[in-house]
Amino acid sequence: MDHLAILSKQRKLLAKIISGEKTIESRWYTFKKTPYNNISVNDIIYFKESGESVSIKAEVSKVLFFDKLNPEKIKDILMQYSGQISVSLDYADELNGKNFCTLMFLSNVEKVEQFDVDKAGYGLMVAWITIKDIDEIKK
Repeated sequence: MDHLAILSKQRKLLAKIISGEKTIESRWYTFKKTPYNNISVNDIIYFKESGESVSIKAEVSKVLFFDKLNPEKIKDILMQYSGQISVSLDYADELNGKNFCTLMFLSNVEKVEQFDVDKAGYGLMVAWITIKDIDEIKK
């Protein structure tokens, strides 16, 4: 399975993934939505910043799912993984009210020949797309 992760340009997360500073991609949601329970070891995640082309990919080497989150559980997750996620412990404040978390451990990160995607049908503000093959949405 392939996945497209769209990252915030302001937080410069793409550069942190490329440099190896960020080794876990995390997604935090109020309601269950992909990639929660919809991603597996050996899946491929393609990354792009909003408004930019896809430029890197990584393999998923491990996945952890958390549910029934509360402030204490969120802090526990961040205490253990904030360095690998590349966020501070203060990030817990932004996660207040989130109920689900997916942590995806990244391996074999590599730059790819840049390409654009067609997100039609997925919503304008979509931040994650799960598809069988990335070629399905390549422009």
